[in-house]
Amino acid sequence: MRVIGLAGWSGAGKTTLLAKLIPELIARGFTVSTIKHAHHAFDVDQPGKDSHRHRQAGASEVLISSAARWVQMHEVRDGAEASLADLLRRLSPCDLVLVEGFKREGHLKIEIHRNANGRPPLHPQDENIVAVATDAEFPDARIPVIDLDNVGGIAGLVAVMAEPIEVVLNRLGGHGAAD
Repeated sequence: MRVIGLAGWSGAGKTTLLAKLIPELIARGFTVSTIKHAHHAFDVDQPGKDSHRHRQAGASEVLISSAARWVQMHEVRDGAEASLADLLRRLSPCDLVLVEGFKREGHLKIEIHRNANGRPPLHPQDENIVAVATDAEFPDARIPVIDLDNVGGIAGLVAVMAEPIEVVLNRLGGHGAAD
């Protein structure tokens, strides 16, 4: 398993790019998994469903299974948010793990930068950013800069720059805060 992140400010187009990048990587023969950091409370479960009732009753984990898929929900409650290292360890084997968000973690990342956001680029202050996908010009960048719409080129960067999960876990030290 190899890991690389897509990091950038909200509204830069990380999810939009991922939705295009995943099929491109699959077409190149890779199996792909993703980890997404959410900045807000979210719920994949719905009130009235049995699994929601199990969680509301106090279950620490609920696993739901069908012929089409299975999902495991873990309640943090008063505990600490899972680190990126913890989440990476939970994934089933695959070729590539694309991490969306976790921009302050120590894994290698491709910055997604959209000029219209009006936010400063991250790469000058983050040594773990190894390339920038953008609609802007960065002539002084010391890393590859690629057009945000060049999905094939970005897929190539992902394939070359993703690093083995063992290296990532070593660098993260098994813990770290989410962004």
